[in-house]
Amino acid sequence: MPTKSRNAGVPVDYDPAQFPPFAVTVDVVVLTMSEGMLHVLLVCRGEAPFEGMWAIPGGFKRPAETLDEAAKRELVEETGVDAASLLTQFGAYGDPGRDPRMNVVTVAYLAVLRDVGAVVGGSDAAAAALIPVSDVLNGKVDLAFDHLQIVRDAIERVRVELEQTGIATAFAGATFTLAELRAVYEAVWGVQLDAANFRRSLVAEDGWVIATGRRARPGAAGGKPAELFRAGRAWKTGGPIRCPHSIEKRKDNR
Repeated sequence: MPTKSRNAGVPVDYDPAQFPPFAVTVDVVVLTMSEGMLHVLLVCRGEAPFEGMWAIPGGFKRPAETLDEAAKRELVEETGVDAASLLTQFGAYGDPGRDPRMNVVTVAYLAVLRDVGAVVGGSDAAAAALIPVSDVLNGKVDLAFDHLQIVRDAIERVRVELEQTGIATAFAGATFTLAELRAVYEAVWGVQLDAANFRRSLVAEDGWVIATGRRARPGAAGGKPAELFRAGRAWKTGGPIRCPHSIEKRKDNR
């Protein structure tokens, strides 16, 4: 016979003090393309722990807000970037000792932006900046907490989604040149794709890209400006390109 509750759903003999307390935080990985390279939005911590080190934007969830609300608020407060409609959860991290202050579980979010806009450090962030992902992954930039692992996991998530979804067009924007779109694949996968084959993969099949009839602004080197395209409906069902590394891995596993 179940014990009756004083409040709906709460047993009369329930004592929350019997369980060790822990905090919940949110961390947001924002990825964007800049000058043909993949960048991540980081903040320089303005207070302990890890004062002066780079970290992912984020912070503690308040009792009266949802996880999504906390992620939106922390991102805006620490960087000035508003990406509420683009935030998606991709992981949770709760290893003991990941935060020296107390037991902290963090929920990680990912946002892919074509244009981050003005980046301004605020709240407990001394500064905010776009940092090349390559500098983070190769150790040139040290990250606080376990944020290196979180960034790695976010990159791996995007690498997979490039094959399965239309996330590449989120990097490129509403209109794009094929060179800009190819640069996304090359930056995320760390490969070099043949320009002619890439164009053939997208243009030869109906539904991937649609010509806008317009051209990009002339480059510094001159020459005929590149044609502008927009994403077609086919991106809703997958992606047109397979990662060369994935293809080789599948061959090795046969």
